Amino acid sequence: MIILGISCFYHDSAACILKEGEIVAAVAEERFTRKKHDNGFPKYAIDFCLRRAGISANEVDLISFYEKPLIKFERVISQHLQHFPKSAKVYVESMGSWFNEKLQIKKLLNKEFHYCGKVVFIPHHLSHAASVFYPSGFTKAAIVTIDGVGEWATATMGFGKDSEIKIEKEIRFPHSLGLLYSAMTTYLGFKANNDEYKVMG
Repeated sequence: MIILGISCFYHDSAACILKEGEIVAAVAEERFTRKKHDNGFPKYAIDFCLRRAGISANEVDLISFYEKPLIKFERVISQHLQHFPKSAKVYVESMGSWFNEKLQIKKLLNKEFHYCGKVVFIPHHLSHAASVFYPSGFTKAAIVTIDGVGEWATATMGFGKDSEIKIEKEIRFPHSLGLLYSAMTTYLGFKANNDEYKVMG
C-alpha cells in the first residue's frame, strides 16, 4: 500500500510518502519555496515525494491529511461567536482562507495533481502520535502529545501497541500549555507559530 501524507494551511506545510509502511520520502515545502515556515499547499513537496517513489498521484492508494478541517472549523466559528463583536474583524479576514483552501483539500488535490482517489482526515493529535510511534521501533509505548490546539484537543495521552494507537485522555481548548508557550513567545516580541524555537534557545 502507498500512502501520501500532507499537512498545510497552518504552518510548516509538508508531505511524506510511505510504501508498505516504510518512509520513502518526507520534506517540508519551505525547502522548495525558500519561505520560512511556508504554510501554503505543499505542491512542490508532494511532487518531490511522488517523483522519489517513482509514481503518479493516482497510483497512491490513499492520501492522509493531518487533521479534521470540519471539526477545527467548528471550533474556530465557536470562538468567533463567543467573542463577537470583538472578533468580527478577524472573522472577516480568516473566512476566505477557510472556504477557498482549508475546506477544499480534495478539490486542491484534484486541481494540482488530478488525484481522484481516497482522502482520509486524521485527528490532529493522533497524527502527532503516529508520527513518533510508528517510526520509533517500539512495539508498545505510552504516548503523550502537547500542542497549541488541534481540532479541540490541546494535549493527549494514549498508548501504542503493534499497529494500533489508542488515545485514552485529552485536554481540550481553551486549556493549553502550547498556547501559553505561544503567548509568552508573543509577549517577548517574537512571532507565534514561528519563533518558539528562539524562546527555547
